[in-house]
Amino acid sequence: MFEIRVICDPTDTEPIVAALDRTFTVGTVSVYPTRDRKRNRLYARAEYKPTDAAPTESWPTPEQAYANAPSINSEIGWTARTLADAECFTELGRDFYLRKAALLDRIALLDEPDVPYGDATQAADAAAVFLLDMDQQGPFCDPRAHVRQQYAHSLTDEQ
Repeated sequence: MFEIRVICDPTDTEPIVAALDRTFTVGTVSVYPTRDRKRNRLYARAEYKPTDAAPTESWPTPEQAYANAPSINSEIGWTARTLADAECFTELGRDFYLRKAALLDRIALLDEPDVPYGDATQAADAAAVFLLDMDQQGPFCDPRAHVRQQYAHSLTDEQ
C-alpha cells in the first residue's frame, strides 16, 4: 500500500481520479482546496491493481443498498439512543458502527449535491474507513461501497 498526493487544477480533478481508479486499487479519494483556493489537493491510499480484482459491478449502488432501510430520521434516533445507553464506547458493537456509517453515507449522498467533497462526505468517509478497519478488509476497496454492501447484507439477514 502507498499514499498518493496530487495537486491539480479543479477541472482536472475528475479525470485524474478516474485515471487513478483505472491504474490502481484506490480507496476514497479525498479532495481539498489548496490554501489559495486555485487548485485542488487529492489524497488517496492505493495499491497496485491485482490482476484478479473483482469487478466493481459487485458493489451495490446506494439505491440498492438503502432500498429497504428505515428513514434517516429513524436511524438518527436509533444511533442517538444506542450511544446514550452505552456505558462506554467499547460496548458499541459492529452493528452500531455499520448503521452509523450507513447513516452518514446516506446524509452525505443528500448533502450539497454540487460540492462532492463537503463536510458530510468527510464524515461518511471517516466512518466507512473505521468500519473497514474493524472488518479487517484492508485498504483495497472503496470504504463507502463496503458500508453499502454490508448494510444491504444486514437488512437481508434481518428479514
